[in-house]
Amino acid sequence: MRGHEDWRLEKCLNLAASENRSSANVREMLGSDLSNRYTSPDRFYMGTRYIDEIQARTEDLAKKLFRCDYADVTPLSGHVADIIALSVLAQRGDKVMVVSKSNGGYPGISPEAYPKIYGLKVIEFPFNKHKFNIDSPKAAAAIEQERPKVVIFGASFILFPHPLLELSEICHRVGAHVVYDGAHVLGLIAGEQFQDPLREGADLLIGSTHKSFPGPQGGILLTSKYQDNLRGKVNPAIVDNAHWNRIAALYIALAEMKKFGARYAHQVVRNSQALAKALDESGVRLIGKELGFTKSHQIIVDESDSEQATRLARRLEEANIIVDTGIRIGTSEETRLGMRESEMQRIAELISRVWIANEDPKKVRKDVGRLRREFRTIRFC
Repeated sequence: MRGHEDWRLEKCLNLAASENRSSANVREMLGSDLSNRYTSPDRFYMGTRYIDEIQARTEDLAKKLFRCDYADVTPLSGHVADIIALSVLAQRGDKVMVVSKSNGGYPGISPEAYPKIYGLKVIEFPFNKHKFNIDSPKAAAAIEQERPKVVIFGASFILFPHPLLELSEICHRVGAHVVYDGAHVLGLIAGEQFQDPLREGADLLIGSTHKSFPGPQGGILLTSKYQDNLRGKVNPAIVDNAHWNRIAALYIALAEMKKFGARYAHQVVRNSQALAKALDESGVRLIGKELGFTKSHQIIVDESDSEQATRLARRLEEANIIVDTGIRIGTSEETRLGMRESEMQRIAELISRVWIANEDPKKVRKDVGRLRREFRTIRFC
């Protein structure tokens, strides 16, 4: 534990798009006595008066932040939220439309994952690789022809808002439930920076609470339409022990986002665009250049060779620069630490020294440490 925290918290530039840094107040809740306790909707357990109040207040705050009538904070992850959505809105044999894994869609709802277990037929969105987005005209035709029961927007690799507003009307016309999986961009949605799914036609917004949203690991369900469908069908069928220390921690993160979310989300996107521009100028090939690279917390490197991508990610790790093997580069965590556009220029230089100049990662590591030591205080909290 000490080794991990010394390395990842003190010495690394954490650019993993699926990670963030939560505040001390959030982490304090995770270590509280709530981690040892239970409650349940049927009031089977005694001694839960404060636990129940914490959950109620957390869900009320989520409803205010995301401007909806119903929130469920009990899912243990964004994947569990996906499972709940599909289990409640679809029946075996139904068709569901998703972004394919090959186009950056979430693997957990791909044909070989949960839909296969539940007996759902997966249809993949037509996709415009040049725009790195759903192809609206072709998708409209596919929805009309296939008439899926559930249409899920959102993806794991997501640079630009999806055409939800353009396509939600036709989804509803054919009787489809519209779900927006905001796992990656939930913090940007909360900060009113990316897109606004529940006002653009989504019936249900689901997501993770620990990626661009800077809370504890977990999931969330948000809607103004399906409260009667969801209430009572989640527990105990899919979620039983919801980890109420996590829910208390989520309350703190929701409060932080309610107060600071707009400024935080705005800076995340500015940092992503600044980093992308600097990387491009240094010779790193990125997806989406003609469209301004990104409008999210992510930058995606244009590298189709998975073995080469893995080698590059490992070399960056040797320099204490953390990305995934996608290669997605995220700016959420370093934004939380107070870095701005000028620091993105410095980060781009460090990356290009490893990537383009083929410099010894151990030499670059020293300069990574120098930059990292300048930013130790978590902001927007």
